[in-house]
Amino acid sequence: MNEMIELTKIDYVSVLPAAVAILAGTRAILSLLESFVEKLGLETKWMRQRREEHELLIQTSQNLTALQTQHEHDMQKSDRRDEEISADIKKLTRMFVDKEIDDMRWEINNFATKVSDGKPCNKDSFQHCIRIYEKYEQILSENGLENGEVEISMELINDAYMRKMREGF
Repeated sequence: MNEMIELTKIDYVSVLPAAVAILAGTRAILSLLESFVEKLGLETKWMRQRREEHELLIQTSQNLTALQTQHEHDMQKSDRRDEEISADIKKLTRMFVDKEIDDMRWEINNFATKVSDGKPCNKDSFQHCIRIYEKYEQILSENGLENGEVEISMELINDAYMRKMREGF
């Protein structure tokens, strides 16, 4: 019971600064001890752990820098490849359009030759050729091109078609 009474008489206002002083002193002593051990060339477990963490942090920073550099390089390479693919697609589109135009011209001119030679042609053949010509004109206008190669053939086909319509197929 006497111990309890003694505890109530402790001046807690002076205990707090004393505890802080003790902790600061302990810290100072540990720092001196650490400096002394370091000067001797020894390494404690705590010092080794701190050094390894520092080296790991530096290595991680270097790896991130290398990754960022590689990422930038890959992005530039990807952009160049995208431009190449875009150019190839434009080239293929142009080739496809040219092929379609050439095929339609050939079909119209071939049919005009057939008509001018007086070979028999039915109404569906004429209508098919006229639809092909409309598609041909549409492709030309969509691609900013001009007609000039099949106009005479279409005049011949239209004249023959009108004549056949008057005469009755």
